[in-house]
Amino acid sequence: MRIATYNVEWFDALFDDSGQLRRDAEWSARHKVTRADQIAALGRVFQALDADAIMVIEAPDSNRKRNTVVALESFAKTFDLRAWRALMGFVNTTQQEIALLYDPDVIAARHDPQGALGVMPAPRFDGTFHIDLDIDATEDKVNFSKPPLEVAVISLATGAEFRLIGAHLKSKAPHGAHGHDEVMRFSIANRRKQLAQAVWLRARVAEHLNRGDSLILLGDLNDGPGLDEYEHLFGRSSVEIILGAEPPRLYDPHAAQALTRRIGDQPTSARFYIRPEHRYLQALLDYAMVSPDLRPKAQRWRIWHPFEDAECWETPELRDALLCASDHFPLTLDIAL
Repeated sequence: MRIATYNVEWFDALFDDSGQLRRDAEWSARHKVTRADQIAALGRVFQALDADAIMVIEAPDSNRKRNTVVALESFAKTFDLRAWRALMGFVNTTQQEIALLYDPDVIAARHDPQGALGVMPAPRFDGTFHIDLDIDATEDKVNFSKPPLEVAVISLATGAEFRLIGAHLKSKAPHGAHGHDEVMRFSIANRRKQLAQAVWLRARVAEHLNRGDSLILLGDLNDGPGLDEYEHLFGRSSVEIILGAEPPRLYDPHAAQALTRRIGDQPTSARFYIRPEHRYLQALLDYAMVSPDLRPKAQRWRIWHPFEDAECWETPELRDALLCASDHFPLTLDIAL
């Protein structure tokens, strides 16, 4: 079975209110990329992935006028994808939903949120988490702007049951800040909130692992060990918190490599243009973490990086599509389930 996660930059801007693709020559929300070109590139990438399930991060918006499921199923039909059925969880207000595209001939999937509102240590993800963020003996209230998607899955071929959690943690970028001091304040505040979300997510992971559930946590965690200068203030990255400090721990080989090799080549899953510096920044932000019982069944983790993955590099059409489609690259997990 192949399970993927893919953060599609401004996927929402490619659809009209009826959920149909806007395949025209107007600019998309990506810099100097038309809607038609981004749509074609995404179709090429999704077809190449040929995944049984794709956790779509920054999926099209749901609101009174727009519907994530309709839009994603329209996209899947346009490109004749096996994974044509869409499922989503709690709607958010960011225009960046979390949704699952899957092949209904391979798996059965349903939204299955855990926890209860306001009940610690792991409340339901559309609720509020209480934690002392700044060590002032006062509890702060933390929310997910994009509540993680919890899915109960059954493999139709084997009957194996497992769970997926799709996550998109808060960005640490100091958006709206002006001047060095404000950038520092915003960055520290954003990292503090992201770490609180990671603690909340880890609490849910621990519940599953302690019950012996088979679990895959995947998505854009917007963090990795050593990614910014403020990490030392808090001791650990969000990725390390979610993986767990003690058994039972989750496992992702790219995260493990980044944690053990702070200098030298690192896997990366995203590529951003830093305009003031006229250069690109690459980072490892996307993960597929598995529970201990699934680790022996995992056959291959692969980041479809246009420059670092040999097959992608040697396939010009796919390489160009990956660069055009999004600022993140898909990650796939091949696993025997």
